[in-house]
Amino acid sequence: PQQRFMHLLMMTLTPTPMSAICLLAPTTTLALISNHWILAWIGLELSMMVTLLLLQKPKTTRSNEASVKYFISQVIASTMILAAATINAMRTGTWDITQMTDKFSVTLTILSLAFKMGAAPMHFWLPEVLQGSPMPAI
Repeated sequence: PQQRFMHLLMMTLTPTPMSAICLLAPTTTLALISNHWILAWIGLELSMMVTLLLLQKPKTTRSNEASVKYFISQVIASTMILAAATINAMRTGTWDITQMTDKFSVTLTILSLAFKMGAAPMHFWLPEVLQGSPMPAI
C-alpha cells in the first residue's frame, strides 16, 4: 500500500509537457519585461529549469546526457551574465538594464546571451543537446 501511494504521488508530481510549457511562458515574460539585472537573471534561470523538465520527460540515457550538457552550458552562460551585470553595476553604480554604458559589460552580456541561445559563435553545445532531446523540447 505504501509503495502504491508513493508511486501515485510521484506520478502526480511529475510535470507533463503542457504544464511545463505553461510554466515557461511566465518565466520567460519575467526575463523579458524586467528592468533590473537580478530579476532578468531569475527569469532566465527559471526558464532554464522548466526547459530541463522538458528535456527529462522520457527517462533515457540520451535525454539525461542532453540535460546535463544543457545544464552545464546554461550555468556557464548565467555566470557570465551575472559577471557582466556586476561589472556594470560597479562601474555605473546601478543594476538597471537600461544603464549599460560599460563596453566590456555590453560585450560580455552579448556573448553570454548568444551562449544561452546557442547562437554563433557560442553554439558548440547546441547540436549535442538537440540530438539527445525529445521532440517536445525542440
